[in-house]
Amino acid sequence: MDGLFEYDAPAGASEARGGAPARGGSLTGTDHASAPLAVRMRPRTLDELVGQPQLRAPGSPLRQLVEGDQSLSLLLWGPPGTGKTTIAAIVSGQTDRRFVEVSAVTGGVREVRAAMDSARAELAATGRETVLFVDEVHRFSKAQQDALLPGVENRWVTLIAATTENPFFSVISPLLSRSLLLRLESLGDDEIGEVVDQAVADERGLAGALSLSAEARDHLVRLAGGDARRALTYLEAAAGAARSQGRDEIDLATAETAADQAAVRYDRQGDQHYDVTSAFIKSVRGSDADAAVHYLARMIEAGEDPRFIARRLVILASEDIGLADPTALPTAVAAAQAVQLIGMPEARLNLAQATIALAVAPKSNAVTLAIDAAQADVRAGKIGQVPAHLRDAHYQGAKKLGHGATYVYSHDAPFGIAEQQYAPEVVADAEYYRPTALGAEAAVKERWERIRRLIRGSGPTG
Repeated sequence: MDGLFEYDAPAGASEARGGAPARGGSLTGTDHASAPLAVRMRPRTLDELVGQPQLRAPGSPLRQLVEGDQSLSLLLWGPPGTGKTTIAAIVSGQTDRRFVEVSAVTGGVREVRAAMDSARAELAATGRETVLFVDEVHRFSKAQQDALLPGVENRWVTLIAATTENPFFSVISPLLSRSLLLRLESLGDDEIGEVVDQAVADERGLAGALSLSAEARDHLVRLAGGDARRALTYLEAAAGAARSQGRDEIDLATAETAADQAAVRYDRQGDQHYDVTSAFIKSVRGSDADAAVHYLARMIEAGEDPRFIARRLVILASEDIGLADPTALPTAVAAAQAVQLIGMPEARLNLAQATIALAVAPKSNAVTLAIDAAQADVRAGKIGQVPAHLRDAHYQGAKKLGHGATYVYSHDAPFGIAEQQYAPEVVADAEYYRPTALGAEAAVKERWERIRRLIRGSGPTG
């Protein structure tokens, strides 16, 4: 039936738990030499899983499911290549359960109900439980997700659903409430490097037949961007290129050719990281959108953390633009939220839009200068007492101390602005915020000058 795939756990999988050997077959396909490298190298146990330490910890829900034979339905949420399908394969391989996969791309309500009926019949006839794996569950319609509920609620199946999208937006609430949500994080460079090294040495991988130069390894790790599957795909392509050339080493040139992508000379812990980041910020500040997008592309291609880029844009929106374009900060924050919501590679579009918007926006550092000057005065000891009329007058005895006695409610004053002293005496004449006449801040400048005169009694204004 289209969209419905059934597997049995590999022979001997249950023996580690003392059960009878399960029937033959394998979800992973690791016994086939023609299988892709990423499939052959798929971890077979939780201990072989790289990364996700929070999921592998003793007593964790995943440990309970695999080793304690607990019936827990899981929602696995994380970026591509972080181990969602691998976890499903481990559950299949390490437990004596039937494994059924429903494709969210080609399957429908009919396939889901067929899987449920089959699981219920198997449980009634043999007592054997079924793991139902649904990849990309966010692609299921509400009706398809609704069809999963009876099996999950009655525990006819142990559901393992995987998604790259925020399940709070893409998965129906009843299914969320009946499943345990596990968040998977992108793998770090060290973890991706470990995956690559294992594939080079392991019998299921290159079996040590080829060596990998340090430069080529670094290139593959950067290209992976935290995606283990992508790293192994690039490694496999590079190994094929090296063999076709009669070489016994995968060097940088071979890796570049195989991945059809030149190595970006960029070390996230070295000078290039700081130099490119500095050039990126200065290009946005300097209003050169083309240069800014160039440096953005270099960071993206080098596998820079998109959250780092987004944070820099959020800072820049206030540091270098401020009220010259009040939409700059919401734009940068929206880009940062988009990075969290949809992830890479699609979030590159959000980062590019924010970069260009901030680059072409009018610039002002008046906000930066204002807070810098105010903090400098505070550090210099210019603190002073809060004026009595501004102090809290709500507690018993406060009025006897004169707190709030002469306070003028701003909304009762002309123009909604009351003439009274707000700052402590020691900084009563300080002028921290000095708006520019650039962009939208020009109107702010005009209004602030009028307000300042009204507040401080420097003369009437129209």
